[in-house]
Amino acid sequence: MNIVEWAVALIDRFGGPGVAFLIALESVFPPIPSEVILPLAGVSAAGEGHALAGMYLWTLLGSVTGALILYGLGRALGRERLRRAIILMPLLSVEDFDRSVTWMDRHGTKGIFWGRMVPGVRSLVSIPAGIYRMGLGRFVLLTAAGSALWNALFVGLGYRLGENWHVIEPYTDAASTVIYAIVAALVLWSLWRLIRRERRRRELGLPDPDEAAMAELDAESERADAQ
Repeated sequence: MNIVEWAVALIDRFGGPGVAFLIALESVFPPIPSEVILPLAGVSAAGEGHALAGMYLWTLLGSVTGALILYGLGRALGRERLRRAIILMPLLSVEDFDRSVTWMDRHGTKGIFWGRMVPGVRSLVSIPAGIYRMGLGRFVLLTAAGSALWNALFVGLGYRLGENWHVIEPYTDAASTVIYAIVAALVLWSLWRLIRRERRRRELGLPDPDEAAMAELDAESERADAQ
């Protein structure tokens, strides 16, 4: 049984709660595609015993629940723990981390809203919102608003197409693949950029900026313990 067959069986058995569970799970585990789950919810809403509005609300509940799980993880991790982790296993430089803080301060609202409509990104965007301690009410509102548009599109398509919803599956799969490829390319580019920076720093005999950052964090921890 593949993911789609499993999702169909779950929706047939549990209806709206099953849809909410699948959408929440998709937020935490991106390989489960919401572009397939949402049309299935629309197809189910067109059948007996279900209503379109009710099924749509279940999808929103799932979207917000999954986002809150990742938001909570980010909040528990915190900015300073993340900064220390980046220094210890440098997937990014401290400068990149500081730039991400500035970007979040300036564009976090747009990132949370529009990120809900991008495969892969919608599973990740909730974590920095928690790390940078975006207000919970604001986060839930932005997540619900972005999810409302995205979910309405695919639930509506599934409802309209009914059992013929499979005709859109190749297009949604292709779009998801392109997005994942872009995200993977960005990660590889960041790693290449970091490796090139380190290689150049060593050739020039320059000090490691991460060592100074780690010393600063250690000093801050000592001051906090002393208080």
